Amino acid sequence: MTVPSLAEGEWEELDPMSRWLIASRFSVLLMTLMSTVLGGLLAARLGSFDPPIWLLCLTGLMLAHATNNLLNDYTDSRRGIDKDNYSRNQYGVHVLEDGLLTPSELMRYIVLTGLAAIAVGAVLVGIKGGMTAGLMLAGAFFVLFYTWPLKYLGLGEPAVLLVWGPLMVGGTCYVVSGTWNNEVIWLSLLYALGPTAVLFGKHIDKLEFDADKGVRTLPVLLGERLARRCVQAMLLMQYLGCVLLVVLGHEHWILLAVLLASPFLLRQLRIFSRTKPAQRPEQFPENLWPLWFAPNAFAHTRRFTPLFLGALAVGSWL
Repeated sequence: MTVPSLAEGEWEELDPMSRWLIASRFSVLLMTLMSTVLGGLLAARLGSFDPPIWLLCLTGLMLAHATNNLLNDYTDSRRGIDKDNYSRNQYGVHVLEDGLLTPSELMRYIVLTGLAAIAVGAVLVGIKGGMTAGLMLAGAFFVLFYTWPLKYLGLGEPAVLLVWGPLMVGGTCYVVSGTWNNEVIWLSLLYALGPTAVLFGKHIDKLEFDADKGVRTLPVLLGERLARRCVQAMLLMQYLGCVLLVVLGHEHWILLAVLLASPFLLRQLRIFSRTKPAQRPEQFPENLWPLWFAPNAFAHTRRFTPLFLGALAVGSWL
């Protein structure tokens, strides 16, 4: 979940596209890719999959996520949140705090990326009509207001659950197929619990830092112990939700393949039952420390998500 740091002088040697990829933290957009893949899969299950429309959805959502990443860095830097922030550079180069771009240069990146996302969205609205414009406006709202004020009011974590669940997964399914249903929403939420758990973990890792800076994330409001319990509950709900869908006959029994990740789930439940170790465990990657909860939540998501998507795909084929 980290982005390699740049050695001194490497930035000047990069071409404009490489600089944009680094500035936008493009390598961390895996969550958006997986949401769009799931949305496309569910559209195919509903009997209508349009590859060009799906590719437009993927492009637009990736550009929107990149815009949010750029805007996040700009806003937090201008508000002093990212000054001396030890954790921020653990998951990507910070082009402002590292002196690689000026604020005006970063703002040009934001405007150009945002306009590209809007252009793709406008094409989809023109082709598909219906609810597509409403979905686009909802996405724009979260892109613009996630960093401030939502994240500062304890609403950032619920926003991630909605965005990477019903909005991205359900929205992609609707735009590609022209329809969606309650099962699409349910499956989208089961997937989105993973990214939300990762965000919870990140905000637990930097809880004291955020509290000192006046950033009232949900873990800051709940306290560390209750926040860790929330992550445990979210991870468990992913498995219980899948089992419930099979028991009720809504999904093929192959979805129970997610239980193959349950041994790793038990390990994560133990990790989140305790406070962070005082010192880095010997087997824990040095480049991730002092982050602890976020990398562990991400490691679980990296195991659960392929099983979840693969089982849904195989179940649909069967």
